[in-house]
Amino acid sequence: MKLIDLDIIVTSPPAPGWGGRYWTLVKVTTDTGITGWGECYASSVGPSAMEAVIRDVFERHMEGANPEDVELLFRRAYSSGFTQRPDLTVMGAFSGLEIACWDILGKDRDRPVWALIGGKMNGRVRAYSYLYPLSQHSLPEFWISPELAAESAAALVEQGYTAVKFDPAGPYTIRGGHQPAMSDISTSVAFCEAIRSAVGDRADLLFGTHGQFSTAGAIRLGKALEPFQPLWFEEPVPPDNLLEFAEVARAVNIPVATGERLTTKAEFASLLRIGGAAVLQPALGRSGGIWETRKVAAIAEAFNAHLAPHLYAGSVEWAANIHLSVSIPNLLIAETIETEFHNRLIRGAIKVENGFVPAPEGPGLGIDVDEELARSHPYEGDRLHLEMQEAPCDYQNGNIFEGGAPVRDL
Repeated sequence: MKLIDLDIIVTSPPAPGWGGRYWTLVKVTTDTGITGWGECYASSVGPSAMEAVIRDVFERHMEGANPEDVELLFRRAYSSGFTQRPDLTVMGAFSGLEIACWDILGKDRDRPVWALIGGKMNGRVRAYSYLYPLSQHSLPEFWISPELAAESAAALVEQGYTAVKFDPAGPYTIRGGHQPAMSDISTSVAFCEAIRSAVGDRADLLFGTHGQFSTAGAIRLGKALEPFQPLWFEEPVPPDNLLEFAEVARAVNIPVATGERLTTKAEFASLLRIGGAAVLQPALGRSGGIWETRKVAAIAEAFNAHLAPHLYAGSVEWAANIHLSVSIPNLLIAETIETEFHNRLIRGAIKVENGFVPAPEGPGLGIDVDEELARSHPYEGDRLHLEMQEAPCDYQNGNIFEGGAPVRDL
């Protein structure tokens, strides 16, 4: 069996756009006629440039190869151009293609991917969701209202979710870590207080920051949140200096979580070695794919650390996350996004049931991609999947961080 053809679909989820401006799907076909699907997460170059990178990685390292040779294909891409080091763009391209290889292998053997990477450790996967506005909520008020956030959290708990995530702590800025405004600390405390009051002990609170703070600033904020017992303090400092995560972890009595902007075992292992995180959050469309992230899980197990696969993308990456989650012993929880478009894209093949995702039973990723639907929503802009603002933290008028989402008109 050989990989012989590649197609790339850049699809744009309709309003409100939860999951990013676009999703980069890859469709890989073998000489035996088997098709595999993958997804490349959040590239740092525009979609047309990323398409060129994906094609280069496929044609240079994978075309004509046996999809079983996942380790060899990884080493080719990882070492490309005399690098042998983590490269977000190249590994993002490879990750989606590697996921497609596993989809092919599962279909060829008529087995779910989880059965090929360790078997069924977990019959169902605990899921969490970001707090998104309910139909009666207005924007941008939702992003700065503890009361509305509490309503959203209560609604998720009623659906069976046992953890909810939110990040009201200020701007998502290119300027690196900053000190939080006192108003941002007060808002964060108010959110925790309102949500904890609404859900009681029925759900964990997951506090996100998107790497916004300096080390000292993250510690100030974390100390203020400790009374509410969050399950994690997510990416409290920028990911470009792993040593600083360890400083925060030592100073704050909340488990530190991070990983959506990291790639390969090289970065995750370094983080674990310094005691920088108790929870790793790889996004499989960037972290090196399924096999590389399975290695990350094994390394984390030796450090008594958990995995919580991250999702701010489409339902193909979600499917890969779920298969990994089913197969590992140190799973904590997995992120999900429930929108009509996420569901329709895979024809409802994987779903959240009472706060958990049952292990998929279909061959490969266990999904049936609606290719026509994906192609009917092409991305026609030139912006990136996610973007950061240039303006600094506003210490006078307050800040609104709109949930990390490029919200469209509802």
